[in-house]
Amino acid sequence: MNPVVSDLVERATQAHIALMQGDVPRYQGFITQSDDFTLMSPFGGKPSRGATFTPERWLEIGRFFRDGRDSTLELVEAYHTADMVVLAAIERTHVAVGRLPAQPWALRVTLVFRKDAGEWKQVHRHADGLAPGISVEQAAVLASGAAPGRVSDTRGALNAP
Repeated sequence: MNPVVSDLVERATQAHIALMQGDVPRYQGFITQSDDFTLMSPFGGKPSRGATFTPERWLEIGRFFRDGRDSTLELVEAYHTADMVVLAAIERTHVAVGRLPAQPWALRVTLVFRKDAGEWKQVHRHADGLAPGISVEQAAVLASGAAPGRVSDTRGALNAP
């Protein structure tokens, strides 16, 4: 594996472990977002932008995830150019999210990094739940926002990286 890709996979893995334990400072030690960072959260809603990630919001994000364990990042594919790396991966963990009890979670994620003044910064993250497969009709209900039993707790800290 390319050494740049290998380093970014390791950093993304360690950042994932830290965030699932609610340790935002440790997460930020592994991953730096660019000023133009965009996030498409696994919980839906409008994409978030870098400027919305204030210190207060980071604290809220840290409180949203608790007691993460067995956190892994499985690389599906990596794409690398001189100044950009894209990682397609599956993040798995056992974690308490919001007010929900700890349970297994798996997300399909796309992480995009850009080289900026010699430093690799995350410019985009897109995540969605790894489901065993749903029908087009079920997807339509989710996309309409009319899903029964919506959990309002997933809007607070959200759009967490």
